[in-house]
Amino acid sequence: MKTPRVSRTALAATLMLLGAAQAQAQSTLERVEVTGSAIKRIEGETALPVQVITRAEIDKAGVTTAAELVARVAASANNLTDGGSVAYGGFRDQMGFNAANLRGLGVSSTLVLLNGRRMANFASPGDAAGVDLNSIPAAAIQRVEILLDGASSLYGSDAIGGVINFITRKDFSGIDLNVLAGNTTEGGGANKRSATLAGGAGDFGRDGFNLFGVLDVQTTSSLNASRRKFIKALDIPGRLPDLLSSATFPGNIKLDQNLDGSEQRDLLIAEGFKANGRDVISSYTINPAAANGCNPPANLYLPDGIGGVDGCTFDYMRDIELYPKSNKSSAFGRGIFNLGAGHQFFVEAAVARARTYYTGTPNRVDAEMDVSLVPALKNTGLAAFDAGDERRIIVVRTRLAEAGLRTSELVASTSRFVAGTTGLLGGWDYEWALNHSTSKVSDRDHQGYLNEQMVMDGFAAGTLNAFGPSSATGLALYEQAQIRGEVRHATGTMDSLDFKASKAIGQLAGGDLALAFGGELRREKQDYHQSDALKNDLILGETSQGPDSDFGKSRRVGAAFAEISAPVTKQLELDAALRYEHYQVSGGAASPKLGLKYVPMPELLVRASVGRGFRAPSLSDLYRPVTQGSSATLVDPVCLAADPENTVTDCSDIWTTLNYSNARLKPEKSRQYSLGMVFEPQRGVSLNVDYWNIQKTNLISTLGVDVILGNLAKYGGLVHRRPNDKIDTIDLIKENRGKQKISGLDLGIALSNLKTGLGQFGLRLNGTLTLKSQQQTGDGDPFVSNLGVFINDGVVQRWRHNLALDWDDGAFSATLSNSYLSAYDDQHVIGKTDRRVGSYSLWNLSAGWEATKALTLRAGVQNLFDKSPPFSQQAYFFLSGYDPSYTDPRGRFAYVSAKYTFR
Repeated sequence: MKTPRVSRTALAATLMLLGAAQAQAQSTLERVEVTGSAIKRIEGETALPVQVITRAEIDKAGVTTAAELVARVAASANNLTDGGSVAYGGFRDQMGFNAANLRGLGVSSTLVLLNGRRMANFASPGDAAGVDLNSIPAAAIQRVEILLDGASSLYGSDAIGGVINFITRKDFSGIDLNVLAGNTTEGGGANKRSATLAGGAGDFGRDGFNLFGVLDVQTTSSLNASRRKFIKALDIPGRLPDLLSSATFPGNIKLDQNLDGSEQRDLLIAEGFKANGRDVISSYTINPAAANGCNPPANLYLPDGIGGVDGCTFDYMRDIELYPKSNKSSAFGRGIFNLGAGHQFFVEAAVARARTYYTGTPNRVDAEMDVSLVPALKNTGLAAFDAGDERRIIVVRTRLAEAGLRTSELVASTSRFVAGTTGLLGGWDYEWALNHSTSKVSDRDHQGYLNEQMVMDGFAAGTLNAFGPSSATGLALYEQAQIRGEVRHATGTMDSLDFKASKAIGQLAGGDLALAFGGELRREKQDYHQSDALKNDLILGETSQGPDSDFGKSRRVGAAFAEISAPVTKQLELDAALRYEHYQVSGGAASPKLGLKYVPMPELLVRASVGRGFRAPSLSDLYRPVTQGSSATLVDPVCLAADPENTVTDCSDIWTTLNYSNARLKPEKSRQYSLGMVFEPQRGVSLNVDYWNIQKTNLISTLGVDVILGNLAKYGGLVHRRPNDKIDTIDLIKENRGKQKISGLDLGIALSNLKTGLGQFGLRLNGTLTLKSQQQTGDGDPFVSNLGVFINDGVVQRWRHNLALDWDDGAFSATLSNSYLSAYDDQHVIGKTDRRVGSYSLWNLSAGWEATKALTLRAGVQNLFDKSPPFSQQAYFFLSGYDPSYTDPRGRFAYVSAKYTFR
């Protein structure tokens, strides 16, 4: 029986380290290793679905980073992005972390590999444990293979959602020079410049060695909301006034903020005090500037806003950073040397650094001052209280515009060094390697972060003015109070020794009965350090973890696996794999996998798999110190119920959270299965459909603040209140709770070599239709669906696809592509009408010209029709009006690039 055509065109096989060189010496038929299997095969499909993105496709898309590339994978959802980092507004950890999230199962359940081996996870402690995509040397990538099936049986406990394997060039000689420049057509920022130099020397087959290296540098400029028309068109002050800020300048007065009752407010009401110039006050937030419009355009009088009818509201969305400035650089080198007798030595080195600059709004403070320092109140009855009476103390929530914008720098540096040998020994294909990988993250404050006590003392003494310009003495105090320098530092280290071997151990009717086995010993370590100023909680605008916040933890991991491939007949192949993995403290588990490949006819391949897996808790999950943070702006239902006249605005605020790790966490367990087919009715036409189903138990999760406030009957114990029932803090505790179920269909269409009188055409479609995505908040609880619904921190869209139409005609080529995400139900906010978020469809166009054999020119436009992000009322991200986790605020982006090759 001839080799099915589907096996030659539907999937490009992965060349693992030195596979090509070894096969060249051993066989005229190249045996390669496919992501998802440790057994080398003659080119062909396996029982597991793998999506391949080639270098040519990457170039046509005009993407220059691994994060941009992963964002175009239809099977990924709710990735961590630079846009999302900006959106956190400093309220959440792991800023600067770009990470992949296959199936929406979480960053911690997606394994990212470089040439089939691990890298150290992003060092900063937080909810997500995974590889920072900024550490991937994107310019060195030859192709990317995405295993869309859990593969814990071969790769480890963090591969439940799938595996993304970035594969670099191999056996390259010559010099390549690439440059790219791109600008947004609306202007104002988010421009990009990149340059790549790659070089290689030596032909392994002829010279016995090959050396390859690539250096890549790129910069992007920041983008401010004031430079984008769509921000104004969203009408955030009109549609989401409660999601803006009550920290204004002039400052809002928070009556009775430090009192258990309502004495200050009641006294002013009795005196007929009017803040807005029309009505006697009724709320606890008042601002005399409300009578004159609140000092627009940044500070607005919005009766429905979070400042209320008697106060002012700060519209931070009119002048906030949407896209950060960054400088990213990476270098990758690889060498292979023939040791003779069928053995080779290889070495890899990769280093990367990403500097991302975050600029936020001016700092804010709740300052306490005597009533005599508040011009609007110094002649009221509050001033009649005796000196020292707590009722004389007025809390003013103000924006410190005179101290400058909050500006910080996040520097993430990674390094990875691998060395080993591969070859043929006693008939076994073998490979072993040592891997040392590190991640270092430094968080540095530059401007706008202040010594909190100095600021509080300045307001208490009247040196700083919350209601108008400060004196020269006050401005000098702001400068003196600036705290600059590193405030956090984290280091993550991974050292491992891995080995594997494979061999044909028998002959079956369909071919070789092949066996593979291997193992890994790994040590993971995480260190975290806060500056003395942060430990002592001196920095206004930063959250401290206290004087005992520094921690250093490590653990050992051991694993062994075996795999067998049995081609029972020419049409039927069975595969089985088993991995046992043990984590120090968390324990171990066996992860089996069974696979089937059936070829009933040359045009059709049927495949299926079933397996189990587990995910151990991360070091952050287990040991991270208690962390103070802030929620998004959310509604307190107790406040709403306390008074029929209370509105969503009256009861909304940014609540203080306390985040707890849990050293008693157990591993998550998973089971998954898939069933699919690949159909190729004729050469150049291919269709694949795969059904997948994944279930996780013992989920390691933290309840969202919106979930807690939405079910106080069950979770009210996590909300701590003051005697007047105002929220003080909310506990967010890592626990094993409940199950998660997700299933769907992956669809792919590939048409190639369609020759016409106008040139040659091709079509590529990869889409994911999610059929179910639901999760319990606790054991025995009903399942809650986030399929097409924004829940907690994001949404899993029901349908996502990437479509590309290619055209070639001699030296000219062009690609028109589309990425699409379906509409979904917006986040439910207590007191607001439920609504839908529109679909998001972006068209991209690029064209190339091979001017000479050495020179290729390309130009392109991303977001061809200048599509704006759809409106959303989500309250998870600090940025309001849209969801920054999957949308692009840049608008239309045009670029040109040139590649020159020396051979």
